[in-house]
Amino acid sequence: MAKANKVLFITQEITPYVSESEMASVGRNLPQAIQEKGREIRTFMPKWGNINERRNQLHEVIRLSGMNLIIDDTDHPLIIKVASIQSARMQVYFIDNDDYFQNRLQATDENGVEYDDNDDRTIFYARGVLETVKKLRWCPDIIHCHGWISALAPLYIKKAYKEEPSFRDSKVVFSLYEEDFKQAFHSDFPTKLMLKGIAKKDVAELKDPIDYTRLCQLAIDYSDGVVQQSPNVNPALLEYARQVGKPVLEYQEPDSFADACNAFYDQVWGIEADEEEAE
Repeated sequence: MAKANKVLFITQEITPYVSESEMASVGRNLPQAIQEKGREIRTFMPKWGNINERRNQLHEVIRLSGMNLIIDDTDHPLIIKVASIQSARMQVYFIDNDDYFQNRLQATDENGVEYDDNDDRTIFYARGVLETVKKLRWCPDIIHCHGWISALAPLYIKKAYKEEPSFRDSKVVFSLYEEDFKQAFHSDFPTKLMLKGIAKKDVAELKDPIDYTRLCQLAIDYSDGVVQQSPNVNPALLEYARQVGKPVLEYQEPDSFADACNAFYDQVWGIEADEEEAE
């Protein structure tokens, strides 16, 4: 099997579009480092309401926008915007929607209160990225997911989109961070996230309370590799990943992380290829 060349980053935060944080720094620096190692990349993040569109020179991509995603029997228009980080020679695609992202912050509002519809925002973001990649007619080999808002992407890729040419051969890597959310998702979340190709048994472990740990376990279940991104992630999640047989890249210092992650992509790609040949 050919070397994995195309890497899709489904990211929660990227600096300079949002304030500096561990995740925003990884979102900014890792794609650039992987691109400089000769791989082709695409990078996505939500168009959070605190992103200054004029200063950051975001503009709508009309040919990619215009689709409606139905969540809980309601249509939500998908708007795609793009901007460039010139110093990195890197484009960033933004998933936008008036209800979920426009004029709204990340997990919490300006008073620190978590949004009641963060579960719906998770569904919209994951589906929005995958539908946009389909429209781009781009076929990523490795898909690297960062943050709670990307946690449904592994399930969708492996189940609902598994026959799509863009994702048929993709391997998924999920990064675990120390950050989390406190307010559990609504109990009907498993029903709302359903798409053709997903059975109730596929999300059977999403039981009340649907908290950050359960959401990450679901992401781990449908990923091909797991990265310990923060030095102090929930040890139960790392143990869970190992118990279910996922290769784990343990925490790396920032100056060595890109090299380790680049090698991990090849490891995940190679492990899966070997397993398929053995079957």
